[in-house]
Amino acid sequence: MKFLDLKKWNANDSSVWREIVSRFGQSDYDDLALREKHKATLKAEWDAQQYARTRRPLYPDIGDQLDDLYKKGAFSDEMAAKLKKVKDDNPKPS
Repeated sequence: MKFLDLKKWNANDSSVWREIVSRFGQSDYDDLALREKHKATLKAEWDAQQYARTRRPLYPDIGDQLDDLYKKGAFSDEMAAKLKKVKDDNPKPS
């Protein structure tokens, strides 16, 4: 899990440690002042993505979105033909 996927901010989550080490190195994590600075940076990035965490569960299921695109003809003819073949070869049970 990436730190941006945290449902609630936790500066001590392992994903925060992994992000600091991968971006800045283990020595920055070992230095308490730098660690706190980097945690503040990550918290600001996490806060900036609050809108995305709020929106995510409100969107219709991706399958429903794709099915609507297919049914309304928003795909190219080639893609629509591929999708139709899959649907025809694997019909929904009645």
